Amino acid sequence: MSQPASPMEIYKLLNKSNCRHCNEKTCMAFAAAVFTGKRSLSECPYVDAEAAAAFENENNVAQQSNDNGAEVDDAVEELREQVRQTDLEEAARRLGARFEKGRIIVKVMGKDFAVDGDGRISTQIHVNPWVTVPVFDYIVNAKGTPPTGKWVPLRELKGGREREGLFDQRCTKPLKRIADTYTDFFNDMLDVFDGKRTETRFDADTAVVMYPLAKAPLLFCYWEPEEGMESNLQIFFDKCVEDNLSIGSVYTLGAGLAHMFEKFSLKHTA
Repeated sequence: MSQPASPMEIYKLLNKSNCRHCNEKTCMAFAAAVFTGKRSLSECPYVDAEAAAAFENENNVAQQSNDNGAEVDDAVEELREQVRQTDLEEAARRLGARFEKGRIIVKVMGKDFAVDGDGRISTQIHVNPWVTVPVFDYIVNAKGTPPTGKWVPLRELKGGREREGLFDQRCTKPLKRIADTYTDFFNDMLDVFDGKRTETRFDADTAVVMYPLAKAPLLFCYWEPEEGMESNLQIFFDKCVEDNLSIGSVYTLGAGLAHMFEKFSLKHTA
């Protein structure tokens, strides 16, 4: 269940009896009150408790997502100021990146991503704040720890458990929808974003390692639907990411990649 676009979507969940047990005159009035946040769906005695809990959880996640959007914009400016105070030549040595003409050039999804001393960006890939934040964080704070080959889910990273629900909503679920409906998705990830197929202990039908940042690789595992079982997509992180990105940047990176892949898939299926 996704965030409702109108009271009518909530109304469809009700029994439409206008019983007034919720103290509203009609079910439509109750749906409108739920939509505006004045009432809780669980206050209707005829809505399944599990469905009501799932509904309210997703709405809470959606609200957190909206709040985090403003936070990401603020974080870009804060980190840009930190970039201005960073020795970019030293950062390039630390990260195994290039330093040319006063700019550090790191690889983002296999493409050159250049940042100058004023935090100005030059790159051929689509840039949004959800990608800019982790790149700036990486340049300023990453220790440069190389990949270990040990893959873990977000919840096993420091601070990851608190971000797991929002990460699932903004990253894992959108990517699963793309993989389910766009059959060539993983092949295009390989071709366009410098991904590499791999064998893993997770026994996935498709496993692709991607390097959104050279020292912060991700592993996408996709299991195709089988009889009686729906498809599944999981994202794993190399353990080195703990040394090279904050958990907040890990989340924003995932959301940014999902946004990028959605745009890419829409463009190529239009």
